This record gives sequence, structure tokens and C-alpha cells, in this order.
Amino acid sequence: MTHEREITEPVDLCLPGGRLNPEAVGWTRRPLHRANLRGWGRGKRWEYWGLVTPTHIVGLVASSLDYAGVHGLYVLDRASGQERSADAVVPLAAGTRFPDRSGAGEVAVRGGGLAIGIRQDANGTAIRAKAPGIELSAEVPLPAGHESLGVVVPWSATRFQYTVKDVGRPVHGVLRLDGVEHALDGFAVLDHGRGRWPYSVTWNWAAGAGDGVAVQLGGKWTDGTGSTENAVFVGGRLHKIGAELTWEYSRRDWLRPWRIHGEGVEVDFTPFHEKVARTDLGIVASETHQCFGTFSGRFRAEGGWVELDGLTGWAEEARNRW
Repeated sequence: MTHEREITEPVDLCLPGGRLNPEAVGWTRRPLHRANLRGWGRGKRWEYWGLVTPTHIVGLVASSLDYAGVHGLYVLDRASGQERSADAVVPLAAGTRFPDRSGAGEVAVRGGGLAIGIRQDANGTAIRAKAPGIELSAEVPLPAGHESLGVVVPWSATRFQYTVKDVGRPVHGVLRLDGVEHALDGFAVLDHGRGRWPYSVTWNWAAGAGDGVAVQLGGKWTDGTGSTENAVFVGGRLHKIGAELTWEYSRRDWLRPWRIHGEGVEVDFTPFHEKVARTDLGIVASETHQCFGTFSGRFRAEGGWVELDGLTGWAEEARNRW
């Protein structure tokens, strides 16, 4: 299903001078890259965690864009459709801390009344976040044998991205909204990113999980690079998809059904809620439409077709000038 090279040993993302290490280009089943980025101005570092439970969806992002830290905490009440959020933009990304390896070390950011802390080790991840009226305490254990998708996307020797997409991890914890406690029992999705990006980029991303199956699909930003971030996980085992996929959706009505398809992939996505996020700082701007919903369809694995019906998650389009 894939032409890409699987990397099985630890590797540095960059050469000593800061350019992309050719030996880092490929994909992994567990985090093996050290993001030894150098220089300032085009570097991007982030951790995004999405938590999905029967009652709530939580999204939190800690990021450094070199010239700014852009952090956020978002909560959706699935029954009422009520959204709550807290966002912060910190000049020069002051006070941010990011490790150079996924799954190890600590992430810490704060600003504008928002604080996020993430501790990672071989056993899993602990997430703490606090904003006015919102407090999150969650544990995301790492099951034995669980695999994630790591991919290096090479636009050029000076523009490249390392991403880890870890989908379908169990999550347990407590969400407090204005002092009222809500139990968190569901699944979690990680988007770990380290790289040096072009100024203008558009991407699609879809992720969902349920009943021992998880799906991770991406598009647009990887087109033409020779790398993809497409995979299906069955029982925690990664099945890599090397084909570029076609995404069909309406930019006029984001809640219309989406279709994602290609070699061995037939996926339909039916949204039930749209989250819109916009940032406009002049020459720096972003617009994201993230739709939460359910998946149906199938994926062709080595042993035959795997049904994807009943998965819950999201599909999104993000446009960035950064």
C-alpha cells in the first residue's frame, strides 16, 4: 500500500547546519525522530491533543511559530452544542517549552490567562490545562504495542515538516466547567509537529476512532512531496497508505457530507458540528473549519477490507499564512 521508506532506527531530522537530513525522510510506527531544528523565523513547533468522549469534545493546542506563541483550549458540549474557548497569542513565543522528541519530556505554555502543561514518558501522557471557567486534568496511557504514524514531509532541503499522528489512545480524567465536574472517558488524538514551513499552506486532516479501529487521513499539504500521512489502525497496528487521496466537500456548506477516497480507501464523513477558528494578525492569518462527525466506509488492508463504520472524530480544512 505504500512506496515510502519505513524508518526503524532513531534519526535526526536536520543535518548539523539545519537543513533537512535526507535519512530522516520516511515514516515510522513509533516516534524515532529528534527534531534538532536550528535558526529562527520559519520554525514551527506544536502539540495538539483532541479528546473525544460521549459527552464532550476537547481540543487544546500549544504552539510556537518563532515570532508568536499561539495557544488555545476548546470545549464542545455534544448534547447542547455549546462551545467554550480560551485563546492566547504571546509575542515571540515567550515562555514556551517544547521537547525535541515526541512522547518524551514536557511541554509548557502560558499567556492571557491560559496555561497548558503536558508531561510525556514511556507510560503515556498527562495533560493539564486551565483557563477562566475551564480546567482539564487528563491521563492518556500508552497501551503495549500501540503504534502511531510518524512522517517527514519534504518540500525542500530548507522547508520540511515532521509530524506524529497518534490516533485512538484511551483517555481518562476530569473536565471542570465553572466548577462542575464531568468525567472524561473516551479516546485521544495527538498531532505533534516540528518543522520549517512555507509562508502559505492549506491542509486537510481527518481523524477518528471506535471499536478498536482508527483512521488518520491528510491531504493538500503533502501533495507532490512523495510522502503521505494516511493510515488506518486496527487493534493498535498501523497500516500505512501511500496513495494521495481525493477530498470532496463543500466550502459553502461545511456540514454537508464529505468524501475522501483513493486507492484502497472509500470514506464518507457526516458532520454534526462545525467549529470555526480565525486569526488575522496582518501578514499572519489562519482560518480553520473543523467539523466533528461520524465516519463510514472501508479500507483495503493486507487481509481484505476493514469496515470504518461508526468511528467518531473530525475532518477539517486549514488555510494558513504564517
